[in-house]
Amino acid sequence: MEATREQAWETLTRYTKSESLLRHALAVEASTGFYARTFGEDEQLWRAVALLHDFDYEIHPTLDQHPQDGAPILRDEGYSEEVVEAVLSHAEHLGRPRDTPLKKTLFACDELSGFVHACALVRPSGLDGLEPKSVRKKLKQPSFASGVHREDVYKGAEELGVELDDHIRTVVDALKPIAGELGLPT
Repeated sequence: MEATREQAWETLTRYTKSESLLRHALAVEASTGFYARTFGEDEQLWRAVALLHDFDYEIHPTLDQHPQDGAPILRDEGYSEEVVEAVLSHAEHLGRPRDTPLKKTLFACDELSGFVHACALVRPSGLDGLEPKSVRKKLKQPSFASGVHREDVYKGAEELGVELDDHIRTVVDALKPIAGELGLPT
């Protein structure tokens, strides 16, 4: 079965009710989709994977469960092993290889999309005018968006083979079209 955005959204919203988790999924989808277009990859597949990466977090909120306990659900719903393996690879604690552009991009976009979103939430202008320098400054403040794993932000850019500032700019640009859906000023 080919993974579609619509199918992934239906799966996500069946298992996820939290507005903040849904917004996170949308942010990661936008960033990952932006890179898919840039790299000439299958944007629909990449967007579906991004929407699904945390689909099970509400029912499996601990590292001994998420996302590994969600994988059988995805398989039962007919998602391909490519989708399941990409979802599993975003979890650093599982030690899965990130050996495809999709896996590298999902990992790189996950934490940074959430962090950029948090940065924009505390700015009156949201994403407008948000520069890499400001994001990097916030990354150095452990109390700001403390749930974001900073080492994953740096490692993600490195694995993707992009400079952190360029990666930040890409994520900011990717989120701008969906700012309203993310609860940000437009």
